[in-house]
Amino acid sequence: MKKISMLLMLLCITLGANAQLLWKISGKDLPKPSFVFGTHHLAPLSITDSIAGFRQALNQVEQVYGEIVMEDMTQAANLQKMQQAILLPGDTTLHTLFTPAQYDSLATTVKTLMGADLKMFDNIRPAFLSTQISALLAMKTVQGFDPKQQLDSWVQAEARKMGKAVGGLETMDFQMGILFGSQSLKRQAEQLYCSIQHLDLMEQQTVKMTAAYMQQKLDVLEKVITEKMGNACDALPEEEEALIYGRNSNWAQAMPAIMKQKSTLFAVGSGHLTGQRGLLQLLRNEGYKVEAVR
Repeated sequence: MKKISMLLMLLCITLGANAQLLWKISGKDLPKPSFVFGTHHLAPLSITDSIAGFRQALNQVEQVYGEIVMEDMTQAANLQKMQQAILLPGDTTLHTLFTPAQYDSLATTVKTLMGADLKMFDNIRPAFLSTQISALLAMKTVQGFDPKQQLDSWVQAEARKMGKAVGGLETMDFQMGILFGSQSLKRQAEQLYCSIQHLDLMEQQTVKMTAAYMQQKLDVLEKVITEKMGNACDALPEEEEALIYGRNSNWAQAMPAIMKQKSTLFAVGSGHLTGQRGLLQLLRNEGYKVEAVR
């Protein structure tokens, strides 16, 4: 663990001279430029101080858009929806989704990481447990990670302080459907069990991904994200389509009308920006000039 933390610190000492997390969108029919900012849920808020032109872009635009409106997640009605979305349907329980040996192995991991008995989560969808285990691994491996301070929420909060409008490219209901309802329960259980069998590999990937982000190297980040383990933990093509590429396409179709109406800073997960099917290339395909802010 000490070696992993030291590696992350060394990799993060020197940031790239050219920002690759903030991108300017101009041309075509836009009266004013807009921007795309790639976020990362494990990065400290201080990263914004190292991104050339970030504060100027935030001051310049008329509104900010995220994947969703983060404030919506704190509303009582939506919290209730979330609680319902993570529950297993009918008489299904974790006991029915795992063999006795698998259940015992999962129970041991949950006890170690969460300090809780698995029976407390017996009615919870495996996909939700996977996200909780990932968050706990992040707290364990990434120095300074604070789940209560995340870039997406912070950018939107800053925009509100400045009197700017805040919007979302998706609804919370849509995201909950993707996260907890797009896979079969059998597949969710398979991925959860695979993850607890390969916690070391998951920790290493978390460290590499965060280091690449802190260095502002989207090309390296893309390699880490697309790296395959060669087991059930790897996302299937249809899962990548639902979680990443299909959403990229939807956003690229929605953004032109939003940008034409008001200059906008879009703050979305950095993994959505990269590659031929990434948001940056899709916007270029639509005829926009997309360039890194120096």
